Amino acid sequence: MIANNYYSQDTHGPYELYDIGNLELEEGGTIRNCRLAYATFGTLNAAKDNAILFPTWYSGTNKIIEQVFIGKGRALDPDKYFILVVNQIGGGLSTSPHNALTPAGMAYFPHVRIGDDVRAQHKLVTEKFGIEKLALVLGASQGAQQTYEWAVRYPDMVRRAAPIAGTGRATIHFILFIETLVEAITSDPGFNKGFYSSLAEVREGLFRHAKMWAVMGWSTEFFQENRHKALGFSSMEDFIINFMYAYFSPMDPNNLLCMAWKAQRADVSRHTGGDLRAALNRIKAKVFVMPMSSDMFFPPADCQAEWQVIPDAEFRPIQTIDGHLALFGTDAGAINQLDKHIGELLAAKSVAP
Repeated sequence: MIANNYYSQDTHGPYELYDIGNLELEEGGTIRNCRLAYATFGTLNAAKDNAILFPTWYSGTNKIIEQVFIGKGRALDPDKYFILVVNQIGGGLSTSPHNALTPAGMAYFPHVRIGDDVRAQHKLVTEKFGIEKLALVLGASQGAQQTYEWAVRYPDMVRRAAPIAGTGRATIHFILFIETLVEAITSDPGFNKGFYSSLAEVREGLFRHAKMWAVMGWSTEFFQENRHKALGFSSMEDFIINFMYAYFSPMDPNNLLCMAWKAQRADVSRHTGGDLRAALNRIKAKVFVMPMSSDMFFPPADCQAEWQVIPDAEFRPIQTIDGHLALFGTDAGAINQLDKHIGELLAAKSVAP
């Protein structure tokens, strides 16, 4: 365990914690007294049919999702829906390498898969709230990976699904790029095989990691149009240090590696012996597949390939030059498009029971 004030109520609250007990993992390990951090917005109605689940993305927490996606008069309106944002395991607020009790913390934290997250979330949804059907499951990036897992693993529970800027199975290109993010951190001598005593010891690795995100997280058009200046940064150096590095620098390296490991191995076809078409055909939800048009992590063509085999799905690409990181809310036009599509999906009749 290593202290880190970044993962706190002051920074990311308010959120609550729910202990789901011991979570036996697909890779064979166990997280004892696994706790999920979650935030709720709105009221669960008597019929419990207005629930929306929104799992977090790589590095993100409930706070950024609240700021970018949730609000009165918007598609995710807490006056209409009960919105449950769950922080993924390893993200820093739920049980994670940095806060797990000795001896199972830091580099000894067990490998977690997307399916483990979803099974844990299922326990929260059903045991804590007594919800049997979800009006919508949506998530972006690594949250989209969890959304696909929900729709495939629990097809009778998910009425609608909105995977945003993500796929159900990690592509070779995505896996290779995530490996470079991992190596940016682990190649820092201060990482010490995951047993550092402070973030300062891994400063260079975290900085390289942030620069790699700058390369792939945005798009070539983003840089050609000097979008960093429109966001208030005087130079590229200013942008890298005071936006990219400022965002990642307080995060625990082992937490980032935990999320990276599971992102690389996202694969709903594990349910069907490696047959992706068969896995996606299990989905009963009404699905809107929404890639970012300039995304280099999850290019629209990769998302489109999966959309084509989902039984009841629409392809709704989001036009933006901000790439994958338009998810941060930097492009108001992209967020408005997402709001429109999410609202239309919620209004659509689902064939799911």
